[in-house]
Amino acid sequence: MNNTDFDLAVEGLKKLLAQPTNDELIELYGLLKQSTVGDNNSAKPGIFDRPAIAKWDAWSKLKGTSQIEAQKRYIELVNRLIQLYGTS
Repeated sequence: MNNTDFDLAVEGLKKLLAQPTNDELIELYGLLKQSTVGDNNSAKPGIFDRPAIAKWDAWSKLKGTSQIEAQKRYIELVNRLIQLYGTS
């Protein structure tokens, strides 16, 4: 795996024929942030911002995962979604 594979997965996600579920989107978000930024060291969003909390939680649970491992898992998830939803 290399950065090209990761970049292709990011682009492939944009070509899905159907919208992934909210859970799939949240998982993708966490993996993308871990892949590109690393561990989440930001403050947890306020209690009333549920979407932001879900994203923060998805990213935070990956703490300690290497960026390479997160990229690998992101690519695997995108490939599963492509199989499930198809692409244009």
